[in-house]
Amino acid sequence: MTTRRNFLKSAGSFGGLMFCGCGLPVAAHAQGAAAPARLPVTVKGKKLKTIDTHSHCFIQAALDVAGDKLEAVQTPGVLGIEKLVITPEQRMKEMDAMAVDMEILSINPWWYGKKEREVAEKITNVQNEKLAELCAQHPERFGAFASLALQFPDLAAQQLETAVKKLGLKGAAIGGTVAGEDFASPRFHPVWQKAEEVGAVLFIHPQTQPQLAARYKGNGWLSNTIGNPLDTTIALSKLIFEGTLDKFPGLKVLAAHGGGYLPSYADRSDHACLAAPANCNIALKKKPTEYLKQLHFDALVFTSEAVRHLVAQVGASQVMLGSDHPFPWEQHPVDHIMGSSLSDEDKAAILSENAAKLFGIKMSAG
Repeated sequence: MTTRRNFLKSAGSFGGLMFCGCGLPVAAHAQGAAAPARLPVTVKGKKLKTIDTHSHCFIQAALDVAGDKLEAVQTPGVLGIEKLVITPEQRMKEMDAMAVDMEILSINPWWYGKKEREVAEKITNVQNEKLAELCAQHPERFGAFASLALQFPDLAAQQLETAVKKLGLKGAAIGGTVAGEDFASPRFHPVWQKAEEVGAVLFIHPQTQPQLAARYKGNGWLSNTIGNPLDTTIALSKLIFEGTLDKFPGLKVLAAHGGGYLPSYADRSDHACLAAPANCNIALKKKPTEYLKQLHFDALVFTSEAVRHLVAQVGASQVMLGSDHPFPWEQHPVDHIMGSSLSDEDKAAILSENAAKLFGIKMSAG
C-alpha cells in the first residue's frame, strides 16, 4: 500500500503536475502583480501564515489515463493552453508576489461524466497520488484536496478515507452537483458519512448549469460570472432544505466564491417555508440562515466592502482566504482583507487562523 512516508522518499518528480497559468505571457503576468512581494504578512506585529484555500492545478498523467486533452476539460480561451505548464518553483514565486504562504490545491471535477468505473478510479487515484507527492515535497507551501469518483459513491467513500488517512490530503474538492444530481440524494450519504468520520473538509467548487447554456450565451462569460455562483447557491440551499446538514451535522463544508449568492440574500430563505409551507415537506432543526454559521466560505468576493458584508452575514470565524489562483480573478487577495474595516483579530482569522484550524495546519511561531 502506498503511504505518505513512501511519498516523502520518492517525491521530487511530479509526473506531469500542471499548474494553470493565467493565460498571459510570463513578462505580462509579472507586470500584472506589480506590487512587490509582501511576505511575511503581519497584523499588529504578529507574523501570519497566510493560507489560500482556493487554488487550482491539473495533472497531466490523469489526462493521459482518460485519453483527454487539456483543451477538453478547460474552458477554451480562458487560459492560454501553451502557458499552463509551469514548475512548482515558479508557482511559489507567484504565491510570494501575492503574499500567500500556503495554497490548498484542488482540481475541478472534469471526470464525473466518465461511466467506466475503472477509468474514473484511475484518474482520481493518479491525481491524489501526485498531489500528495507535491505536498510531501513542499509541506510548508502546499496542501491539497483529493479528487473523488463521486459518480460511484462507494468508491468515493473509500478514496476519501485513503486520501485523508494515508496520503495526508485535507479533504476533497467536489462540484456543485454530480453530473446534475444533487448532493442531497441518499445515494451520496455514504460519502458524507465517511467525511464526518475522517474529519475531511469538502470544498464545493461550482461547474455552472448546462441546462442554462443557451441563456448564458453572449458577452460577459455568464456561464462563469453568474453561473458558477448560482451553482454554489443551489448546492448549499439543497444541503440545507433537504435536511442533509441535519443528517450529517459534523460535515465540514467550504464553499467557493463566498458561497455564491446565498449569504447576500440568506434572509429570504427563512421566509420561504412560511410563505409556502406546502413546498417544505421536511422539518428542519433550525432556521435556514443558522446553517450558514456551520458552513465555511472563501473570501473571493473582490472588494473590502464585500468581505465586510460576507463577515456580517456568516461571521468572521467562517471566512478564509481564497484567490482562484492561477486563474486571474484575484491576484492580490490579501489586500481586500487588510484594507477592510474588520478588526485586526478578524483579519488574522481570515488570513490564517480559520484555515489552520479547519485543516489542522500547524503554525510556526511568529
